[in-house]
Amino acid sequence: MSYSGKITIIGAGGFVFPFRLIGDLVSFPALRSSTLCLMDVDADRLSRTATAARELVAHHGFDADVVETTDRREALRGADFVIITFQVGGVESYRHDVEIPRRYGIDQPVGDTVGPGGVFRFLRSVEAYTAIAADARELCPDAQFINYANPMAMATAFLNAQGLNTVGLCHSVQGTTRMLARTLDVPYDEVSYLSAGINHQAWILEFRRGDEDLYPRLRETMRARHLRGRGAAGLASDDGDHSEAAEAASTYEGGNEQVRTTIMDAFGYFQTESSHHASEYLPYFRKNPELVREYIPQRWDYYEICASHDEQGDIDEQLAKLKEHLAPSVEYGASIVNSSVTGVPSVVYGNVPNRAGIISNLPADACVEVPCLVDANGVQPTAVGALPPQLAAVNRTNIGVQTLAVRAALSGNREHVYHAVMLDPLTGALLTVDQIQQMTDELLTAHADLLPAALKPDAA
Repeated sequence: MSYSGKITIIGAGGFVFPFRLIGDLVSFPALRSSTLCLMDVDADRLSRTATAARELVAHHGFDADVVETTDRREALRGADFVIITFQVGGVESYRHDVEIPRRYGIDQPVGDTVGPGGVFRFLRSVEAYTAIAADARELCPDAQFINYANPMAMATAFLNAQGLNTVGLCHSVQGTTRMLARTLDVPYDEVSYLSAGINHQAWILEFRRGDEDLYPRLRETMRARHLRGRGAAGLASDDGDHSEAAEAASTYEGGNEQVRTTIMDAFGYFQTESSHHASEYLPYFRKNPELVREYIPQRWDYYEICASHDEQGDIDEQLAKLKEHLAPSVEYGASIVNSSVTGVPSVVYGNVPNRAGIISNLPADACVEVPCLVDANGVQPTAVGALPPQLAAVNRTNIGVQTLAVRAALSGNREHVYHAVMLDPLTGALLTVDQIQQMTDELLTAHADLLPAALKPDAA
């Protein structure tokens, strides 16, 4: 079949990721006659992406119509699928997320999931999410929303609470399982696995090759390679674009895995986000600079990566690759669109509300990451049941931060902003209540122009 409906990308002027999603979409034959509506508030950045998209479509002779607009309502009108990829405030706001906490001793190499960085990345996006939701309920009430924006759990939970049918997507599960297969020298297409938990802290519950349980060999291999304090020389650098499957260990994933190996030894299972990210979500690994260097000898700083990108050069490079070889990346977004319109089933790992106890020992208001069947009926999460109790307990330490931040946004109760940051495991391990409140005050002031009115520091 050939689909001629409307697929909208909001935040299409962002770093190369939105353009790679366009390449994914037109990699599926059924989607090559669609209307790709690209929307961004920055007309120049939007034009860069749209120009490359038109060149890609023309090169391959497809019928897809690439439309660009800075009008959000026009972008949403009649859309069947809406993909969200933006970060409100850009790199300048991101700088506050990481630099203010660092002055207090909270060093976040990423700062986009929980902790002070994750909470404020979410809160400064709430006004945009609210406006999108209001327009969508009028202009495309039945659209499938696909969220790629971090913090994944908070953003996806909030969008669903606004009445939008939203699934959140990441590449952690795809990247981690490929890395583990590579580590064990097992062909990836021979591996089966089950993962569940929350975004950036899901757990590989099963990892098999046919009838063989690969976990015993995985534990032995990771312990041998990733002992605490052992550096890894000669690793490939990482540019922050993880939409392709890595071919070798890098400074981001697979090279320095002391943190995730320690987590596996302590709690029994491997988790799905890199050691850099993972070290932020627990209180054990970043107590002082010396300890950080023991666990992560080669620093990876996502703010510095974002600030140094040559965005036009990155798009040009990606365009050249997609002209030569057009194929989907490891991202799930285009697979969801393709399966929904063709009925050809696929399985993705999606972030969804924990309704009806999809993971039975996590809170009902959590946003969980589980396998989902996708076909003509849309995205259908599968019930996982109960996680091993220690894994659920670890997840709940992060869920508390996420749900309180979402509650702050939904209720306008600024006290919940402080509660969310105070309950962050790393922040609570290093700072007193007074210090956390002072740091949160600074972040509220720094982001004041982008916050909902009720959360601004001068609100009554």
